Formats: sequence, C-alpha cells, structure tokens
Amino acid sequence: MQCPLLFRYRTVDRLPEPPSPDAAKGTLVHAVLERLYDAPPPERTVDHAVSLLPTQWEELRTRNPRIEALFATPDELATWLSEARALVENYFRIERPENLAPAARERFLEVGVGDGVLLRGFIDRVDVAPDGRMRIVDYKSGKSPRPQYTSEALFQMRFYALMVWRLTGTIPARLQLVYLADGQILTLDPWQDDLEAMEREILGIWASIEDAATRGEFRPRRTPLCPWCSFKRFCPEFGSDMLPLPQGGVERLLTARLVPGSEALEAPAGGIERSADEADAEERVDGRE
Repeated sequence: MQCPLLFRYRTVDRLPEPPSPDAAKGTLVHAVLERLYDAPPPERTVDHAVSLLPTQWEELRTRNPRIEALFATPDELATWLSEARALVENYFRIERPENLAPAARERFLEVGVGDGVLLRGFIDRVDVAPDGRMRIVDYKSGKSPRPQYTSEALFQMRFYALMVWRLTGTIPARLQLVYLADGQILTLDPWQDDLEAMEREILGIWASIEDAATRGEFRPRRTPLCPWCSFKRFCPEFGSDMLPLPQGGVERLLTARLVPGSEALEAPAGGIERSADEADAEERVDGRE
C-alpha cells in the first residue's frame, strides 16, 4: 500500500473522490478502444475510432454528470476532447488493431490465493495466440515511467498475471503496458518464480491490511503523490484530523477472503471472459492501490 490511510478512505470509508480531467480522459479513451474491437477487423481504422468519441463521451457524462463541472467553458471541453482524440490516434501508431483478435476486453476476474485471500481486478485486453500463448495488455493514457519506476508500473501487470495463472493454470507469456501519450510499450515475460514471489508479496500486503483493520489503525504515509490526494483535508500529514472509522466498514473489508474451508474459485464458464457488469469492483484487493 502506498498509504494505509488512503487505502482506508477509499476501501473502508468508501469516500467519493472528485473526478479529474486526466482520469476522465483515460476512462473515455479506454471506452473507445474497447468499442473499437466490436467492429470487424477491416473497419478498425483511426477514423472509425475517432467517430466513437462523441457517443462514448455522452455515455460517460450520463453515468457521471459531475464530469461536466470539470470544464468552466466550452473551449476547455473542446481542448480536453481534442487531447482525448490525440491519444486515440496515437494508439494506431503503436498497434495494428486490424490484425488482432482479443479473447477478452475489460474483463473482471476474481480468484482466491494463499489461505483464501480474494483478489479481484479488471483487465483491459487479453490476446491468445493460435498456439495458446496469452498476452495481457493494459492501456495507459499517460506517459511511460522513467526506468527507475518501471517495477512499480509492472506491479499491476504481475498482479493480473497471478490472477490469470491461479484461475486458469496458464502463465501469460507476456505482460504489456501501452502508453498512449508517448507511444511507448513496457513489457514483461513472467516466469512461475516471478508469480510465486508476487503471491507472497500480496499475501504480505494483505496481512498488513488485516493487522491495521484489527487494530483500527490506518496511519498516513507521506509520498510524492500526496499533493494530488483527494483526502488531504482529512489527513494528519496536512494538519487535519482523521475521520472516525465508519461502522461496519472494517468488517466489510475483512470479507475479502474466502469462507474458511471453501474451495478456491474455479475459472468461470467461458474461461476468463466473465463480464464485469455485475461485479462489485469497490471491494477488490487489487494492484491499483
């Protein structure tokens, strides 16, 4: 966890976070790239992808009307949409979607590991080659990280690979982060030893979470990301008092574990293509935290 108190406010308290232009832009671009693959391969062109932007923008602001408040003037909105369009266009300089046949897009996975810790997460895209080799792809709307930060960036991908391995028995051949802002690709070809180490790391993180939850202590940890935190007004690091723990919040958090004696989750019908429509993503223990 980058910050136990941030984890608590998001996962235990479930405090709402105001949308940001960058986060909303990423959501919009992800939606466009997901819908792009609904089209037959010859129609997966840059023009078609750009044509999806207005519809996906309407759907986004319908789901979250607060997003419109991010833009003080029509010109600000137009600039933001232009930036989103540039990211979509950049995608076609990185991959050739007409040559790809994703096995899954925006899929929700959940699986029990260790002594029953329940992992949940969303995967942007899964490609499966004719020989069965699997590639997990995640889109990032920002720029690629500096070399010293690549390990942090790949934590999320190793997390996904662990879930897929434990769910299907197959270790993905490649993990791939696609950075749309600068056109870079970050890859990792995991081995079983990598994923076993990742599992131990996650179980260690969860043990720390359980300990903090049992004691009711989620202490803040100052990091370079603190200036962008949505909860500074409730943080002792910024001279404020922590909010009291909400009733039932810790108990709900600790249900992120399989019932003792139950079996680990099996791969759902259709392999990893389970829909996320009914998934409760808010309670997942995932690699994004």
